[in-house]
Amino acid sequence: MISESPVGGLGTALRDWRTRRRVSQLELATRAGTTQRHVSFIESGRSSPGRSMIIRLAESLEVPIRERNELLLTAGYAPVYPRSSLDDPRLGPIRTALRQILDGHLPCPAVVVDRHGDLVSANAGFHALTAGVAPHLLAPPVSVPRLLLHPEGLAPRIVNLREWAWHIVDRVRAESVRNPDERLARLAADLTALAPRRPGDSPDHLGFAVPLRLRATGPDDDRVLTLITTLTHFGTATDVTVAELRLEAFLPADEPTAALLAELVRR
Repeated sequence: MISESPVGGLGTALRDWRTRRRVSQLELATRAGTTQRHVSFIESGRSSPGRSMIIRLAESLEVPIRERNELLLTAGYAPVYPRSSLDDPRLGPIRTALRQILDGHLPCPAVVVDRHGDLVSANAGFHALTAGVAPHLLAPPVSVPRLLLHPEGLAPRIVNLREWAWHIVDRVRAESVRNPDERLARLAADLTALAPRRPGDSPDHLGFAVPLRLRATGPDDDRVLTLITTLTHFGTATDVTVAELRLEAFLPADEPTAALLAELVRR
């Protein structure tokens, strides 16, 4: 079927995603099992693809499923990916799985956040780690990145704040570029304002993806936790809410940290 798409329609949106991912028309065609000619015709508005082709192209470009729905709407199709509330009874098994994963990480702190870094759930280890922060930072919706970098949050206890802050800022900024979102862009700007000046080059610089070094919570306790982080998500979710969940765990990088985490949780 040959037709003309409106300016700013599916063709433009697809080309924008392809450019953002730095994928050529030929590479996209190969990934999606079609031809470069067909991809070119779709982007120029000379061809109107079927729903399954749009989904294949979006999947090949790793477009988040929320935005896949938008691509379908732009092409005149109904969205196919539901967006459920997390307390929906149908997501009961998901909630159970999340709680088991969070509890399974104890005594290590672990959180589940949404696409904007807002707290969905946390385990006792995270609550122990954040004891003593300003109450307003724990009022819903709790922004975990802001909680980490705010001067009334964990920032005063972070020994390597300059490096760790830019690890957080760069990660949020990269996500806002990879998957454009106004709230993420605003969060990146807010975190940049909270972060110390970016460290300059030095012979000892290892980059900003470094372990978090955090002082213990007690006022007379000079012990330092050394934590590395892991990120996990549901790789096969077809519900927008579930697909956007991220689990971040703070794991001990040495034996003294493991012992101290266990002590903090017991308290």
